[in-house]
Amino acid sequence: MTIIESHDWHAAAGDLDARGWTILPGLIGGAQCDALAALYDRESGFRSHVVMERHGYGRGEYRYFSYPLPPLVGTLRATLYPRLVDTANRWHARMGMKTRFPPAHRDFLERCHSAGQARPTPLLLRYGAGDYNCLHQDLYGEHVFPLQAAILLSAPGEDFRGGEFVMTEQRPRMQSRAEVAPLSKGDAVIFAVTHRPQRGTRGDYRVTMRHGVSTVRSGRRYTLGIIFHDAA
Repeated sequence: MTIIESHDWHAAAGDLDARGWTILPGLIGGAQCDALAALYDRESGFRSHVVMERHGYGRGEYRYFSYPLPPLVGTLRATLYPRLVDTANRWHARMGMKTRFPPAHRDFLERCHSAGQARPTPLLLRYGAGDYNCLHQDLYGEHVFPLQAAILLSAPGEDFRGGEFVMTEQRPRMQSRAEVAPLSKGDAVIFAVTHRPQRGTRGDYRVTMRHGVSTVRSGRRYTLGIIFHDAA
């Protein structure tokens, strides 16, 4: 049994339906976290480098991987997707959206690439003291898988302080609600990219979701982001 298979995916699906996010504890080990974080300063293996402050995204920086992805990143992307695709299709049905997603990630990527979304979107993010990520949604083209993952590669309280993973939801005619995902090193949070369905008295309606990172007070924080659609 792999670490992904060992998680309670029935409970995870319930969390996603109830609140739009769930945590997978210890998805990868400490040595794997360190190895991924160490990739950040390499010259090769990335297609783009973004300094957030230049674009009004916050403070900090991130780098998008190029193809071929590092083996662990590619494996996580390909093996998480089929665990989430039933929830994705159920959400689209509940929200009255016609798009459905194929069982295998490679088939979904073929759909993205045929539409001109061929740039890989998995990324490494690095934050230092005073850095933060504004609330946002990761949209890169017409084809959007409604769930994504972020894996914390650093240890809270040891490698950094502050820097909590924050999500907000906006329901129609209601004020926004914020939640913090309590992550440890190696944990993954799976969360809604843009919208999730919510049951109401008159049926389902759409809740708008955004995510970000609060200000890092000290140290350095690394994150692996896994987005299942590619970019135009």
